[in-house]
Amino acid sequence: MFMNFRRIRKCQCVQLVTTCFVLSVVMVCWEQLDNSVVSHVKSYSYRYLVNSYNFLNKSFVITRQSADGLGGYRYLINHKDKCAGRDMLLLLFVKTSPENVERRQSIRSTWGNETYVSRELGADVRVVFVLGVHRDCQRRESTQEALLEEDRQYSDLVQQDFADTFHNLTVKLLLQFQWAHTYCRHARFLMSADDDVFVHMPNLVGYLQEVDRRGAQGFWVGRVHRGAPPIRRKDSKYYVPYEMYRWSSYPDYTAGAGYVVSGDVASKIYRASLTINSTLYIDDVFMGICANAMGVSPQEHPFFSGEGKAPYHPCIYDKMMTSHGHVSDIHDLWREATSLEVQNISRGLLRRLYCTAVRVALLCKPYYVDTYSCKSAFL
Repeated sequence: MFMNFRRIRKCQCVQLVTTCFVLSVVMVCWEQLDNSVVSHVKSYSYRYLVNSYNFLNKSFVITRQSADGLGGYRYLINHKDKCAGRDMLLLLFVKTSPENVERRQSIRSTWGNETYVSRELGADVRVVFVLGVHRDCQRRESTQEALLEEDRQYSDLVQQDFADTFHNLTVKLLLQFQWAHTYCRHARFLMSADDDVFVHMPNLVGYLQEVDRRGAQGFWVGRVHRGAPPIRRKDSKYYVPYEMYRWSSYPDYTAGAGYVVSGDVASKIYRASLTINSTLYIDDVFMGICANAMGVSPQEHPFFSGEGKAPYHPCIYDKMMTSHGHVSDIHDLWREATSLEVQNISRGLLRRLYCTAVRVALLCKPYYVDTYSCKSAFL
């Protein structure tokens, strides 16, 4: 009995110490747990249990006059006739910054080459680089002169008079949909992509041509974020204060790195943006709010990447639509991704089985990678 009593006291002491240790860890890490765990639980609970964002459509609506006051920046560089008289499959906006000259040049000589798309793929695609003015006032004048010279050579820049900063990304999104509505309303599809995104143009054009043949209405594809919570950590560049967005979940939206909408959806987003408060500077979330107000829902495409970079392999290139995070490697990736090897890689049963096995090995990781999902390995 004496030994049992001592053993019980010892167990209770261990439990007490363990409990104190766990509570101490929770207290120390509470802010991180609250941001990364609790916020996701709240968000997913709202997204999948309530699943209603009608409050957004009321709380974010402002008058047309107020909306005009938030935008309405004048054009510094414009090409009103870029789309004139063309039967256009795709209007592709590349979000860029004034200083990213090499990125724009790389895109022009690879996947954004309009002549290649027309000659090799038989599609009329127009590529437009959208930007503001340099964020540094001291460098603004010299940079602007360089941009004007660049545009004289390529005629593919569209620029408005706002500071090109992260917190003006929503302004840049408004520029895209306003410009498309004003000058290129007849384009059957509109795409928005970052200037560090690689677009597999042969795959994308073939896919959109097939969608177009079936009749594209209400079309919006990309990497979909469902039930994403606002980030409340002040050290994050995606920080959103409660005063700006006080609810626990965003409506569904596609990652801003790269997505495609049909012409009718582009028109709806434009109309919604005329009366929705655009002070929310997370541009892809703002687009999700506009789309939600117009009854448009995003569709997941397994080969549109999120923030991650797709693995380098011909069996990946065979299905690739977009991959994020490419700057110095874009020429090599373009050459490899459009080679004859890729075009023939999936022909025949054995080759298809081989590529499935390769994609499983590359994509079905035990840890989280924000690129293509494991299920895309089997498509």
